[in-house]
Amino acid sequence: MYDVLTIGRIGVDLYPLQTGVPLEDVEAFGKFLGGSATNVAVAAARHGRRSAVISRTGNDPFGKFIHRTLGELGVSDEFVSGVEGLPTPITFCELFPPDDFPLYFYRFPKAPDLVINPSELDLQAIKDAKIYWSTVTGLSAEPSRTAHFTAWEARERKPITVLDLDYRPMFWADPSEAHEQVDRALQYCTVAVGNREECEVAVGETDPDKAALALLDKGLELAVVKQGPKGVLARTRTERVEVPTFEVEVVNGLGAGDAFGGALCHGLLAGWPLEQTLRFANVAGAIVASRLECSTAMPTSAEVEDLLRSQASDERRHAASQASDERGHVAGATAGE
Repeated sequence: MYDVLTIGRIGVDLYPLQTGVPLEDVEAFGKFLGGSATNVAVAAARHGRRSAVISRTGNDPFGKFIHRTLGELGVSDEFVSGVEGLPTPITFCELFPPDDFPLYFYRFPKAPDLVINPSELDLQAIKDAKIYWSTVTGLSAEPSRTAHFTAWEARERKPITVLDLDYRPMFWADPSEAHEQVDRALQYCTVAVGNREECEVAVGETDPDKAALALLDKGLELAVVKQGPKGVLARTRTERVEVPTFEVEVVNGLGAGDAFGGALCHGLLAGWPLEQTLRFANVAGAIVASRLECSTAMPTSAEVEDLLRSQASDERRHAASQASDERGHVAGATAGE
């Protein structure tokens, strides 16, 4: 039984080793394991969770690199197979911190991770997984789309079944098609995670509270809405929690959401209170945003907890300083009376 079993994108990320330089002028790149579903599995493994990813690669040197790196990062490649005749996808990005990271996907003529066939799924492993995590990209083409719904039907909306609303417009002919598929998928899931734009595609709402409530109306148990600089909002049927961002110097914002996802899985499996889980996940995401790569940048629980303790200590010092200033103000006012 896996703690976290994900399904979806896998590939190779080629990130510039120069910041603020147009892609056409970059001279050196770093090669890393990539793909949103894969990164979530890696992030969960870094927190000690037994994880695996369901995906496919090309039968090429990049495919061999992926299998080797998954093992090195503690993620099972049991459900990762090759597709003859299709190359392993490559993704380039440009780095313009703090908030501009254009992505260029090379998934032609078709990405192997969209050739996941329903007949190849280990439905028992999917049913048994403590968390089953899917992304919207897997719904963008066949046979992957049918495979996703086959898996959900076998799982029978068992908790914890997560849909990452990871909407990438370049993978869809039209947003309305994405909305139709996401709307259908939500009836099989218990948790949804996405930013405001992704929520608009899913339920037609960009206001975080309205989006969360609209997701809950689909029968979900937990809706998590990322608000960018405003932090993250989560709602259940009985609880509303909002936590601020953890500020860092951004190097590469890509992968931060996947780190958040893996940490969210860890907190949900641990049975933590929702606020504790969100704070932990926020810090995990911030750590990755402060680093160049994605998969190999995923933090351990110890790294996250160290930063949380540091944040708490800073908040206590700030509160004590404010209290001292207020006492001094009152004392000065009293002396002047």
